[in-house]
This record gives sequence, structure tokens and C-alpha cells, in this order.
Amino acid sequence: MTVLIIGGSGFLGTELVRRVTAAGRVTAATYNSRPGDSPGTTRWHRLNLRDPHRLDEIIDTVQPSVVINTSSGAADWAVTAEGPVRLTQATARRGIRLVHVSSDAVFSGSSAARYAETALPDPVTPYGAAKAAAETAVRLLHPAAVVARTSLIIGDGQSAHERVVHELAAGSREGALFTDDIRCPVHVADLAAALWELAVSDAAGVFHLAGPDALSRHELGVLIARRDGIEPSLLPVGRRADTGLLGGLDVRLDSGASQLRLNTRLRGARDFLGKG
Repeated sequence: MTVLIIGGSGFLGTELVRRVTAAGRVTAATYNSRPGDSPGTTRWHRLNLRDPHRLDEIIDTVQPSVVINTSSGAADWAVTAEGPVRLTQATARRGIRLVHVSSDAVFSGSSAARYAETALPDPVTPYGAAKAAAETAVRLLHPAAVVARTSLIIGDGQSAHERVVHELAAGSREGALFTDDIRCPVHVADLAAALWELAVSDAAGVFHLAGPDALSRHELGVLIARRDGIEPSLLPVGRRADTGLLGGLDVRLDSGASQLRLNTRLRGARDFLGKG
């Protein structure tokens, strides 16, 4: 089996490259600006998802059995929406298995309950709309594919969210950690393991891969600070509702049904960060 990881130089992509390589599979990965720091056996290919010809060229060169798309161009519609559409068309046409990583940003946060896999997207941000459009294309054009929605991805000090906590505590960054912005964080190792498990299975459809703990960004920040020996009182506190920033406030993914189908355990943030 040859595996192609789109966005392999990113935070999640790097962990996936490591895991797939460790599993003894032939691994190829794409990057936009520079190759990732990964095992030397990985074959790297520069890719801008706006370029359909380059995408076809890479797929024909690598000839993967599985493609895992971890890429994100934030609110850039051409990358986050149109790029996955072209990738879906290319993999479906060649009969290649596809696992597409999506986001809880496809939901508005207006629901009083957790969002199950069957919930219909209702995005309120350009990024969420782009992710929702990509999901629709994957499900329509490649019915055997997996759409895996996730939430805030945390690591062991390397994630963007962890860096924000350190910078806010040090005073080198402006802003605040919101007490009314709720998500279900997941550890990058758990997420990568679950994605790999789905990639080598015959599963299809929508999966939710998030932790069971629903935490505000401030609560998450406090857990990170305590783990890293930072005084939590140094973290500035605010409410997103007072800022006028776009985005759902309370977006809780219900991963229960997906967890029942997985051997990989998706830990909650209180577990992998410690209870402090």
C-alpha cells in the first residue's frame, strides 16, 4: 500500500506521516512552502491545491492506494473548498480510497445539544462554509470516502493553540482566552491514529473524531498552563460574544457513534493534559 498525505508538512500531517511510515507503508506527502521534518523515506512533492494539473501529476507519479487530505487554506475558498473538490474528482476517477479531514467549523453552535455525525452543516464563517462545501463534494462524488470532522488539535507543546497560551502568558501576544467559546479538543496522536485506522478500513461516510471533554478556550488554556508550569492567572480572560468576531460559540462534536466503531481511544483534554 502506498499512502499519499496531502498537507503532510502541517501539524496533523506531520503526525500522520510519522505514523504511516512507522507502519511500514510507502509514504508520500505534499507541502506548500517547504517539506516537513519527517523520516527520510518519505517522498515529498510540492503542491498548490489551486493547480489541478499539478495535483493530477502527483497522483499519477505516486499512484497511491489511499489519500488522506489534512490540508487547510483557512478561509481561502480556492484551497479549502475547490482544492478538495478537485482531489475528490481525481481519486474517485482512479478508484483511490480517500479520507478527508473536516472541521467542527461547519456548525454554527446554535444547537442546544452536541452535534452528531448526522447533523447538517450550518456554517457561519467563510472557513466553515468552505469546509462544508468540500464535505458536500466528497460525499456526492466519492461515496466510499470518509469525511472526518475534528475539533481543536492539541499536542505535547507544538500546536498553535499551545503556542497561543504561552505567548499570552508572556505578554508577547494581544488577545484573550474566551470563556464562552466551547470546543472538544483532541490529541494529535489520537486523531492521527483514528484517521489511519479509518484509512485501512472499508468504512465510509461521516465520522466525528474529537475528545469527549467540552471545554472553553480559557479552560483549555488553564490546563495547558498548569501542565507547562505557567501561572494560569497570567492568561487574559474575555468573552467572544463581546468582540463581534464571527464563529460559533458552543460547538460540541458528539463522537460517541464514531468511537464505537474505532479501536483508537479518543481521549479528553482533561485526560491528556492532566487534571492540573
